[in-house]
Amino acid sequence: MKIVEILTRNEIQNEVNYKYFYKLVRNELRLPIGEDKVNVQTYGIEVERHDIINGNLINTEIEAIASISPQTHKVHNLLKMVYDNGVSPRHLIDILGEYADTYIMDFEVALARTAN
Repeated sequence: MKIVEILTRNEIQNEVNYKYFYKLVRNELRLPIGEDKVNVQTYGIEVERHDIINGNLINTEIEAIASISPQTHKVHNLLKMVYDNGVSPRHLIDILGEYADTYIMDFEVALARTAN
């Protein structure tokens, strides 16, 4: 997995500083075409949160969907959406699951292009 872009934000609640890292990541999947397999470049999102009190890291949470779509602009738009709404790692799957299910067709399009 390679990080393509990172968006960061800080939120302070009570005495806790929550540092969020929203990452657009690039991966490669081996997908079947008939008897063969081909590599398809895919993009996903990883969200990481560090909880800091008095400069000390007290907790880290991380969640990712490694392969959402081979179309970078679609995943970038999702990255911007979760960043703008301050989505926590705990809620990433709930928020993006439906999009990932919908974008599954993008892989079939990518495979069709590869086959031609």
